[in-house]
Amino acid sequence: MRMGRRTSSWHFVVVCGLAAACCLLATTECGAQSTFKPNILWVTSEDNGPQLGCYGDAFADTPNIDALAAKGMIYKNCWSNAPVCAPARTTLISGLYPTSLGAQHMRSQVGLPPVAKLYPQYFRELGYYCTNNSKEDYNLDTPKDLWNDSSNQAHWRNRQAGQPFFAVFNFTISHESKLRTRPHRAVHNADEVTVPAYHPDTPEVRQDWAQYYDRVSEMDQQVGQILSQLDEDGLADETIVFYYGDHGSGMPRGKRWLYQSGLHVPLIVHVPSRFADLVQNQYEAGGESNRLVSFVDLMPTVLSLAGKEPPEYLHGKAFLGPFATQDPDYIYGFRDRMDERYDMSRAVRDERYMYIRNFYPQRPQGAYLDYMFQTPTTQVWKRMFDANQLNDAQRAFWLPKPSEELFDLQEDPYQIKNLADSPKHADVLSRMRNATREWMEEVKDLGFLPEGEMLERAGDASPYELGHSPEYPLQDLYTVADLASRTIQGDLAALLSHRLHKDSGVRFWVANGLLIRAQRDQSRTEALSAARGMTTDPSPYVRCIANETLARFGKPADREVAMQQLVFMADPRNSNTFVAMTAMNSLDWCEPTSEELGKDFANIPTRNAQLSQRYDSYILNLMNRLQSITSEQP
Repeated sequence: MRMGRRTSSWHFVVVCGLAAACCLLATTECGAQSTFKPNILWVTSEDNGPQLGCYGDAFADTPNIDALAAKGMIYKNCWSNAPVCAPARTTLISGLYPTSLGAQHMRSQVGLPPVAKLYPQYFRELGYYCTNNSKEDYNLDTPKDLWNDSSNQAHWRNRQAGQPFFAVFNFTISHESKLRTRPHRAVHNADEVTVPAYHPDTPEVRQDWAQYYDRVSEMDQQVGQILSQLDEDGLADETIVFYYGDHGSGMPRGKRWLYQSGLHVPLIVHVPSRFADLVQNQYEAGGESNRLVSFVDLMPTVLSLAGKEPPEYLHGKAFLGPFATQDPDYIYGFRDRMDERYDMSRAVRDERYMYIRNFYPQRPQGAYLDYMFQTPTTQVWKRMFDANQLNDAQRAFWLPKPSEELFDLQEDPYQIKNLADSPKHADVLSRMRNATREWMEEVKDLGFLPEGEMLERAGDASPYELGHSPEYPLQDLYTVADLASRTIQGDLAALLSHRLHKDSGVRFWVANGLLIRAQRDQSRTEALSAARGMTTDPSPYVRCIANETLARFGKPADREVAMQQLVFMADPRNSNTFVAMTAMNSLDWCEPTSEELGKDFANIPTRNAQLSQRYDSYILNLMNRLQSITSEQP
């Protein structure tokens, strides 16, 4: 592990610690090996990246977290794996990549495979009192007795005497919704904000960023209160403390996106001196670690610290404790459906470079998302794009994505200079591309299937079991998805050789490849001809994409028929919720008229009682979006 000693000019007032339940066993002489289990405290905050004083941000005011960092260890290269809350939390609770569980979509609900347990289950078996205060928001079915207490009253103070605890406290004051709440009493001066190169420098953007820093300061005070309670209870020397943010800031192009601004999070760990034997040569008080770590590693790490060898099925690797592993070469990130918007991207980084593979390059980063567009920065940014008032770095968010992105994190901290086409970086690109494929194949990434089809194929089993079965043709899916979305001039014939493949998931990617080529005006005539032949495919997901291609780029006669088919599939009574969402996503890019949507469109049912309530808002949001498009037309 690469560690370094930090020096600091801060004055620190909060002292925290780590360890176990002091009444379990007799304590030992100073310096002798500890014989009881350490308590574990996770303090988490929502929607904030490493905009903290201890991470070198001079604009931040975070004395309590800085104090924890002064006596703990800062992890400089931590990723949340997912840049949005529910998939990130699913990673934490399971120790598995949600892409392997089929739980990668924002606010979804799938079953856990029999092989797996969630970390509170392991810790309760070890005798721990496990509490969560109080947000869960997992994309998994969880047992009712997962926690001893999961509520806003949950606290280690409610455990039995002498019982070790695992306590989670989650603070929401820094959440995306809080940085746009008005009126707001300003503390940080908006004139002193550093505006990232990808954002336009406007008063609205500056106010949102300044308010974000205000909220981070409020969050820091809440963190200090919990750490003070640990001191008051005399438990600081017996408790290992983790502090981390759940993903990047709630500002647009932070939360939800696979850049450092969305994935890079603060992680600080404090291990009290009495547990030094657990972390020999792994930890230095007041130090920094350059090890690449991510949320999938936290579960095996805390199991290791509690003395339990992490199960082999876990994807993460312990970075502390007796079962710590060697430093990894890469960490990984993923982005799939964000609320009502379908997308698919994967990210890999090493110490210097970051690679993003966009499998839906036909969609821009800034696709309309109801929740995101409530932020003033998003609104002014889009207005300026429409008015052609942005530079190239700022415009990129609203344009179709490149198939591949490669960034030098040392030279390009905001990731605005894409090196994917740089001859000088061809070897790096190839290496990172291969690392992405190897990871996706290793974890049996289920993102290649449309969400609804994944659930249908899994049936009564978990999607994880589907992905690990011979019925999931991952190699074929990756090959065709790569061919479809990473286009090369003259490769249409190779793509079309798969259009009669027996697997509908493979044909879905052929349809996407035709859409991408038509959009790029790359063999458009041939792509449209092939798309016509796929409008009668047995799979409704294939039909959605084929009809979108014809509606957007075909002749008027093509559009008339294609729009009728998309509107038909947009009614979940004619298909299901997931087909309807796919069709509505396609309709949005077709810019329908009110006549094309028809008078019955407003009567489409928005809820499916057979699905989790987590899906309830998506069809409604898409309907509102489509109706707003038609109302704006002259």
